[in-house]
Amino acid sequence: MYIDSHCHLNHDRLLNLGGAGQVVANANAAEVEGMLTICCRISDEFPEVLRVAQEQKNVWCTIGTHPHEASDPAEKSLTQSEIVRLANSDSKIVGIGESGLDYFYKHSTAEDQQECFRKHIRACIETGLPLIIHARDADDDIIRILREEGSGTNLKGVMHCFSSGRTMGEAALDFGFYISFSGIVTFPKAPELRDFAKDVPLDRLLIETDAPYLAPEPFRGKINEPALVVHTAALLAGLKGVTPEVMAAQTRANFFTLFDKAKLS
Repeated sequence: MYIDSHCHLNHDRLLNLGGAGQVVANANAAEVEGMLTICCRISDEFPEVLRVAQEQKNVWCTIGTHPHEASDPAEKSLTQSEIVRLANSDSKIVGIGESGLDYFYKHSTAEDQQECFRKHIRACIETGLPLIIHARDADDDIIRILREEGSGTNLKGVMHCFSSGRTMGEAALDFGFYISFSGIVTFPKAPELRDFAKDVPLDRLLIETDAPYLAPEPFRGKINEPALVVHTAALLAGLKGVTPEVMAAQTRANFFTLFDKAKLS
């Protein structure tokens, strides 16, 4: 059985597939046992993300501010203590994020993104929950901030939808983080990403869809859903020279090791 370690079950695009309940049913039919649905805006999205997790069996959620939203006044006003309080408010909340830095789109200023990222790191250290990191065109600053805030602490986490370079990946592994691969690793124009994936230890791998985005080959361009995570897992299994069953079992075990608050029902 597989675990989709990162998806957005409350996203409007998934209504075209029947909504969260149908998407979860599709996933279960494809032997995807559980899913982690991700929060990108605490101020208004979080209640819906939590509701989906509460209503669906073996679906857990996070709380966090995406770097695109870091300059939003409502998100900026949230304190570390408020994030900690909300993170501890329900057993279905098993991680903090997605947070990080995205200098590609620049929807928020670099300064606001960095301050938001630091706030989330500190909340993870305080709660003991893992951090889900979004990284795009900001590798050096992410590595620097992780070292400044997290060195010598209990900080743990995952580089979500990994598509950065080897330097970023190796730094994350050195820090004790997991690396999560999405459908991007199946794309024809991602040979360097596949080369790095070969070198990631099996016990540090996670798989995800980032649904409804980034559907893997051969479904690229279509609405992504957790059921399709099996295709990413199959490609990674081939890269690592193991069976899909071994990849499913290992990434499942890795998920519950990192997200140790998540419990199957």
